[in-house]
Amino acid sequence: MSRIGRKHITVPAGVKVAIKDRTVSVTGPLGTLNFTHRPEVQVAYSEAEKAIVCTVDEKTLASNADASAFWGTTRATINANIEGVTKGYRKEMEVVGVGWTAAVQGDKLKLTVGFANPILMPIPKGLKVSVDKQFVKVEGPDKKMVGQFASDMRAKRKPEPYNGKGIKYKEEVIKKKAGKAFGTA
Repeated sequence: MSRIGRKHITVPAGVKVAIKDRTVSVTGPLGTLNFTHRPEVQVAYSEAEKAIVCTVDEKTLASNADASAFWGTTRATINANIEGVTKGYRKEMEVVGVGWTAAVQGDKLKLTVGFANPILMPIPKGLKVSVDKQFVKVEGPDKKMVGQFASDMRAKRKPEPYNGKGIKYKEEVIKKKAGKAFGTA
């Protein structure tokens, strides 16, 4: 039995849920998100209780070892979608380095991070990217999209441990290493 999958998902006011076949559509003030769940899991929405319930047959649990994992993942993803369309998700990145900058140019993020040419990253639809000096904020309703864009941005120039230069998450701490020691007696 999945401990997470058994929990009901409460739907806040102002959020509309539509279930058609295996696709769950969640619409809120920040947009609409769709999720297609696995066939092993059944999802039901009760308008009266304002709750979503995810269930799996006992026979399926006995025959398929992964069904419990699918159950919990389905519930967690739907819950993340509901939170995304109501509150949204945010990642803050920091560009560390002398003369290194980030700027939004139309629908692209321009990173000048020590290479001969600037790096242009297309901003996916549904994401809002803003730059304030060396800090870059990535915001949007889709948790996966926000995290993936932030991860891709970090991968363009990972922080290095000797000088601490690179693109890092704002809360990330870079553990510095000592450089080479010159001259031995």
